[in-house]
Amino acid sequence: MSHAEDHAGTRRDFLYYATAGAGAVTAGAAAWPLVNQMNPSADVQALSSIRVDVSGVEVGTQLTIKYLGKPVFIRRRAADEIEAARAVDLSELIDTNSQNANNPASDAADENRTLDEAGEWLVMVGVCTHLGCVPIGNGAGEFGGWFCPCHGSHYDQSGRIRKGPAPRNLDVPVAEFVDETTIKLG
Repeated sequence: MSHAEDHAGTRRDFLYYATAGAGAVTAGAAAWPLVNQMNPSADVQALSSIRVDVSGVEVGTQLTIKYLGKPVFIRRRAADEIEAARAVDLSELIDTNSQNANNPASDAADENRTLDEAGEWLVMVGVCTHLGCVPIGNGAGEFGGWFCPCHGSHYDQSGRIRKGPAPRNLDVPVAEFVDETTIKLG
């Protein structure tokens, strides 16, 4: 057996490994654009978080904005609305979960649904949890909050379902104050 024949297996193994490595790199380079195209585009990423100036919202009024294709109610509640919402016993509620994305494991107490500790600011997705209608607000319905005229769901001053076919409270999106007059959604 010659000396060249001893190394033939190692050369062959090297060629197999080099070819397999080059093939893997080529496959990865070809697959990367296909995977990368599934990432959200720049315009979608820009809309995933918005800032809302609430300096013009007076006590007892509501601002409705569009966020991620849905209406969002931003209400600056008056003292009597806060007092009425906080006086509700949780046993009277249909849904005892807060539905608050900021605090998901909390109960539906008014304190767990508002944006600030005083309870003045309430931010909710304005979509009825029954069939996706947009409830009317400003003290509508039997509980002084929002009313969905399509199927008769009544929400109280905290956006909690009190009567009707809706199974859940209005959702509270991820939101925070970035300064005294600006709320960031998302």
